[in-house]
This record gives sequence, C-alpha cells and structure tokens, in this order.
Amino acid sequence: MNKISSDANDVHRVVIIGGGFGGLYAALSLKKAPVDVTLIDRRNFHLFQPLLYQVATGALSPADIATPLRRILKKQKNTRVILGEAVDIDPDRRLVLLTDGSVEYDTLIVATGSTHHYFGNDHWGKLAPGLKTIEDDTEIRRRILTAYETAERESDPEKIKKWLTFVVIGGGPTGVELAGAMGEISRDTLRHDFRQIDPSEATILLVEAGRYILSSYPEKLSLKAREGLKKLGVAVRTGSLVSDIGPDYVILRSGELEEKVMTHTVIWAAGVAGSPIGGILTRNAEATADKRGSLIVNPDLSLPGHPEILIIGDMASFSHQDGKPLQGVAPVSMQEGRYVADLVKSRLRGKSLKPFRYRDHGSMATIGRARAVAQIGWLQFDGYLGWLAWLFVHLMYIVEFESRILVLVQWAWNYFTGNRSARLITGNQKIPNPATPNDRPHPPEDDETKTRKDKVSW
Repeated sequence: MNKISSDANDVHRVVIIGGGFGGLYAALSLKKAPVDVTLIDRRNFHLFQPLLYQVATGALSPADIATPLRRILKKQKNTRVILGEAVDIDPDRRLVLLTDGSVEYDTLIVATGSTHHYFGNDHWGKLAPGLKTIEDDTEIRRRILTAYETAERESDPEKIKKWLTFVVIGGGPTGVELAGAMGEISRDTLRHDFRQIDPSEATILLVEAGRYILSSYPEKLSLKAREGLKKLGVAVRTGSLVSDIGPDYVILRSGELEEKVMTHTVIWAAGVAGSPIGGILTRNAEATADKRGSLIVNPDLSLPGHPEILIIGDMASFSHQDGKPLQGVAPVSMQEGRYVADLVKSRLRGKSLKPFRYRDHGSMATIGRARAVAQIGWLQFDGYLGWLAWLFVHLMYIVEFESRILVLVQWAWNYFTGNRSARLITGNQKIPNPATPNDRPHPPEDDETKTRKDKVSW
C-alpha cells in the first residue's frame, strides 16, 4: 500500500476526513497555523447541503450549490486535497487507510457527516431516497418530474391519481422545505405545462411521527409553518408512523388504525445516522456511539482515550452543554470546525482551550416563495420577513462569492416568474409506459419485500 507522506515531516500533520461544513471550516481556520493540513474527501467538491431540496425540485442546478475543494483552498499553501475514500483508521500507528494508500497524522479531524437512517428498514432506501448527495437530488428530481410526465400519458383516473400522489416522510426542516417546494411546483410552476392533467390536483402528503412538524421550533412557528404548507396544497399528517413502503404504496399507522396510501413517489427526510467511520472508530479506538451511530466526545470534541482524534459535525454526539446532543445542522459543524482548529493551534503553543460551546444564532425554515419561519434569539417571525432572513443567512453561508451571485440571480428569477429552470429529467432509467403496469421508474418488489412480515416503525 502506498504511503502518502507529508512534504515536511517535522511539521505537525493534521489530517481532515470530510470536506463538508465541519471539515472545510477546520481547514480554512488552519490557514496561518504552522501545520501541514491534508483534507481527504471522496468527492472533489464542497456541497451546500441546506439547498439540496432546491436542486431536487428544479429551482437550482447542482453546480449552483457545489464548489471544487481545490478552488476554495488553492491559496492556502499549507493545505492539500486528496481525492480518496478512507476505509480504515489505525489509532496506534496514527494512519488513515485509503482504498489506494495511507496517510499519517499527528492530529486527526473526523468530519464525515451522516447518512440516511431508515430505522432498521434499509431496504426502503431504493423506494424512498433521501437528500444527502447530488445523486440523491437528481434522482428525486427525476422521480418527481417523471411522475407528472407519466400521468400525462395515462387515461385511467385511478392510475393518474397514484402518479400524482407524493409522500414526504419526516416533518423536520428538510421535509417541510421539500414539501413546500413540491407544492409550488404543482400549484404554480407546472400549472400551464400539461394538456391532459391538471398538476394542481396533485396530492402532496407530509408525514410526521410527532405531534408537530418542526418539533425543535416553538409551537407557534410550527403552526405557522403548517398553515403555510396548507396554502400550497400540502396535507400534513402528524402522529403517523410509517410501517411499510412498497413500489406503489406507503402504509401509515396512527394508533391502531392503518392507512394504505397509493403512490409511486416517496421521499425520505425522517432521520440520519452516523457514517461508517463511526463503526471503525468504535472497533479500533474503543469509541462509544449513541443510538444514531454518532460518537460520544469529550467537552473539547476529542475522542475519549484519544486526544489526538477530534470528532465534529454530524459524527459528534456532544451533550455537554445542556444535556442534549447538538443538532446535525450546518452552523454546529462550522463552529465545531473553527473550534478544533483553535484547539490544534493552542496545543502547539502548549496552552489549553476552554470546552466547546455552541452559540445558537437561530433557526429558520422556508415554506415556499416568500414564506418562512424563523427564530433568532427571543425573536420569532414568519411570512415575508422570515423568508428575507432565511435568504440572507443562506446566501452568507455559501462559501464562494460567485456561487452566491448565481443563486441570488436564480432566486430572483424564480420569485418574479415562478419558473424553475432546472427541471431536467436525467439518468438512464427507461421511461415508464402507462400501458405496461409493471414498468415503473422504481425498483421492482423483491422477494425480501414480498415475504416481509415485520412492520418496524420509525
């Protein structure tokens, strides 16, 4: 196995796994530090995940929310980028093992993010994709737009209804924003595009297991969000568990009652789990994981027993502030990234650093055009003012100035015209033939699905 060594072996070597918000902000914050930084990611770009749902609904293109890592870090002389996948970590030898080599470290920062969590029903993944990657986004966009196209060619009202029924599972910010955007598509964007069907008759169902959507928000804002979704034609179903998902149905359970919703398009926004790196460190470094698979960390974000390994972002289970783990959102990752960079610099100077403390600057979620809910400190607002706050904050978080301008122009165009210019159906999937019922854009039901009797709820 090839060892990718540092150019200056006498310099402290910091290896960062993951180029998301946490990893990238850690690297940027080490710009002037006397260290040799290596950033490893299996993608060559940083992805602005909070806007993934806008790619999935055709408002933005993938390039609008993704920037090459080398471009961001090209002026940072102490940092190099490696396109590779970390498959193992050897804490004793301080090595990160890649599929085609290894990298030595003195300090390791793990920022590998999270993946979809189907609560023991991983076979649902093919039937109900979530939003984590560009590939997820374009697949969801393909399914949404293909559903309308297939319905246009159908003559059976029941089949049309099934194609025009969309189910979003999970009432957190991602699910709410996605459902709102889908409501805009059906009621506005596609209103005059078809001749045989009326897109505004589409059924968009947002399913949430708890009592409220946006459960981390004040109840007042949750109710405002629900009201905004209703205006967009989105039906919100709270207190409902998903007990099964098939190629053309979802089974919902509320108490003892079960309902079978016939649909070809299901999107998952209900939960996340730590990346596989967590399992590697649990095995090799005796780390402890919480129920999500995130690793329990010390107050300084280090791994117990391994001060040289720092865990940030969705991979970190940090509950030292108020007893509850921090949410897996971009601001948390950014602040943790900056903190571990400061921790590295303090250690090099032989000094200590106070425990990490997250400063919550507020939460916000958009519900379609010119509608949003926001909480900033003790202030709570919604509607147009909330939307402006949401727009400003998200623009400022986008790393590249050029990307901010592109996104702003697209948003302005969408706002004044109601058009979503990135409504492209991509991929090699065969176009469904309405005359052939079994020819669907979703994977066919396999033997495991047919024989499955256990109904595990989330």
